[in-house]
Amino acid sequence: MLKVQNISINYDVCVVVQDVSFALEKGKIIALLGANGAGKTTLLRALNGTLPIAKGKILLNEKTLTDYSRSEIAQKIAVVAQENETKFPVSVMEFILSGRFAYGTTFGWETESDLRIALDCLNLCDLANYENRLMNRLSGGERQRVVLARALATQAEVLLLDEPTANLDLAHQALMFRLVRERCKSCDSAAIVITHDLNLAAEFADVIILLNGGKIEAKGKPNEVLTEANLNKVFNVKVLLDENPVSKKRRITTIY
Repeated sequence: MLKVQNISINYDVCVVVQDVSFALEKGKIIALLGANGAGKTTLLRALNGTLPIAKGKILLNEKTLTDYSRSEIAQKIAVVAQENETKFPVSVMEFILSGRFAYGTTFGWETESDLRIALDCLNLCDLANYENRLMNRLSGGERQRVVLARALATQAEVLLLDEPTANLDLAHQALMFRLVRERCKSCDSAAIVITHDLNLAAEFADVIILLNGGKIEAKGKPNEVLTEANLNKVFNVKVLLDENPVSKKRRITTIY
């Protein structure tokens, strides 16, 4: 689906991401982990063409990303950005419908199908009856769920999520990851998620990529990547690793 081949990304003369390669397959979730400044957000922004790459290739369905129009990319790749504050009075429904813009009619008006999809996504994100509320009057957590609803409404093949659980309570953190997991499984979609929550990554990700200084330190299944040595090297912390007694997935506890 999405293939990243030896890409590097520069800010002026500074190399921020260097020689990164991986493949995102249908139905899968990749968790992108690393310390602050490791290049995670920069990498994610390059994956939908927002940032140019200095070298390498990004392929979407075997076609170079730069060969797609911006409208085509918007139909195929949806983004939940880290900063989603809205400073002007747009309604929740208007904001979600903006995710359908790439499918717009000749006159740009929404269709009955667009409205149905938007309402379905609102309900999925526990936002029933929020249609007429203003984005700039929502809490950070509510706004984050609306942004996810907008991403789901695009019906894109690829979801790129930059710290999507920021500002969310525990229940809605789990809800967000479950929705992404269900979308990937039921629609042959795939997702890349940046998160600082190692336990959520261990629970929901199929593959973990651990970035360190713009390079891939480790890549593989959660149990292969989330080791004491890797976490100490990247985050400079000691951890206790055991098994979640319910899910049987790896559990990480920081030792202070």
